[in-house]
Amino acid sequence: MKKNIIKLLIIAGLTGTLASCTKDLNQSPKNDITADQVYSTPLGYTQAMAKVYGSLALSGNEGPAGNNDLQGVPDEGNYAGYLRTAWYLQELPTDEAMIAWGDPGLQDFKNMNWSSDNPAIVGQYYRLMYEVTLVNDFLRQSTDDKLSSRGITGTDADRIRQYRSEARFLRAFAYWGLMDLYGNPPFVTEADALGSVLPKQIKRADLFKYIETELTEIQGTLVDARQNEYGRADKAAAWALLARMYLNAKVYTGTDRSADAMTNASKVIAAGYALNSNYRELLLADNDQNNNEAIFTINYDGLLTKGFGGMTFMTHASLGDPMPGAQTLGVDGKWGGIRTSKDLTDLFADDGKTDYASYPKNFTNNTSAVDKRAQFWFNGFNPTVPSLTTFTDGIGVLKFRNLKKNDAVGKDFGHSDADFPVFRLAEMYLIYAEAAIRTGSNTGTAVEYINKLQERARGNTSGNKTAADLTLNFILQERARELYWECQRRTDLIRFESFTSANYLWTWKGGSKAGRAVNATRALYPIPSADITVNPNLVQNPGY
Repeated sequence: MKKNIIKLLIIAGLTGTLASCTKDLNQSPKNDITADQVYSTPLGYTQAMAKVYGSLALSGNEGPAGNNDLQGVPDEGNYAGYLRTAWYLQELPTDEAMIAWGDPGLQDFKNMNWSSDNPAIVGQYYRLMYEVTLVNDFLRQSTDDKLSSRGITGTDADRIRQYRSEARFLRAFAYWGLMDLYGNPPFVTEADALGSVLPKQIKRADLFKYIETELTEIQGTLVDARQNEYGRADKAAAWALLARMYLNAKVYTGTDRSADAMTNASKVIAAGYALNSNYRELLLADNDQNNNEAIFTINYDGLLTKGFGGMTFMTHASLGDPMPGAQTLGVDGKWGGIRTSKDLTDLFADDGKTDYASYPKNFTNNTSAVDKRAQFWFNGFNPTVPSLTTFTDGIGVLKFRNLKKNDAVGKDFGHSDADFPVFRLAEMYLIYAEAAIRTGSNTGTAVEYINKLQERARGNTSGNKTAADLTLNFILQERARELYWECQRRTDLIRFESFTSANYLWTWKGGSKAGRAVNATRALYPIPSADITVNPNLVQNPGY
């Protein structure tokens, strides 16, 4: 299944320049290939749809780098890809991650002093805008009138109509990212006339309503859960995005929607997904095989989707001396960039119910750890973190490896085969449990779901919880134990009112080794200054 979607990414090359980001969502595609040429055949529509999916995995049209999608975004490998910049923005300011590199803007995240010109903030913004632009173009070109005029009928037309629903999901996902990270972005759809006016700014609460409406409308036309090609959106992907969005609705709109989060998480849970029996296999190079936990993924292939972002970044940047040899973990080099601190690893002390000192201090494939989710490397590291820019100040993380379940290396040492799980079943269990606590309902079912995670983590019932154990603080900690480094922590901390406040301090928060509170305006990233300059309709977020 994985090979099919990857093949689509390869043949998508001719449509790769259909649209390029020029600091304006409402742009007409600019390149030598016209829309009438690209969309003249059913294959052309498939190629264009593959580009919409591929924009989340790749940074340009020439792997591993070259022909960058985002004009004006420097250092394509570092700042132009979706997953790498999303990881920077979601993980680096939090208790889960630190980075040793001095690339422009990266240390600003832990220090919480970023500006509107931070290249990672700019790159993520334009990547999401670019995704919206691609979708809008596809939707304009795939109306029934357009298909009829091009002589596309029958099963070919039906397949393209299916693509339209998936494209709308991907646009909703991009707009969710813009809403979550930037608050009030520019807004345009396929209904807006091209190039006539600059996009207007949409309020966060209004964008929430738009995304909600889109996801609700397409549920009837998306493929049933678990019935689409691997890596493509289905009904469960829409439910999962709604569940995540409703869980954060109070942040976005001021109104709690926990009950709706529980409803949509329940739909996903009832769709037949199952936890992978071994947590350590979730992010390996063959995690597309026999994996019924993944709901929606960003797909990578070490030979066919070469790039310096995505999972290649995760597998290389998290390794450095004195950790295991690079090829032992399936890569051709250790970049010595990202690691964690005791703020994360101490959460695996399991509330004092187990002896944290008994946890293995090295990575091994044995099962002696009490909580198998604790994939850390301690030897040779200084957990007191005297410096943010020294890789060995901290604790190593080995959650991402370019190895298969049998320890064989992926297809290419230089680029990862592992896919990134945007949504997986474990998150739905956690959403349901948190929503149950916040609404004071269905706690028995919530305990059942939490204990599924506990039993997977330990291989037994020793860590099982009761209703009394299910507090909001437990959920915040459990989300870190289960989902660390999966691009969710900033959003979680904001929802729990702990991101900028003194309610929860972590190592080097706000640039202080002991941690400090920062201005609440840091709960939103700024709109890039270049967009503010060219579009007078946009108002910058407070504090920038």
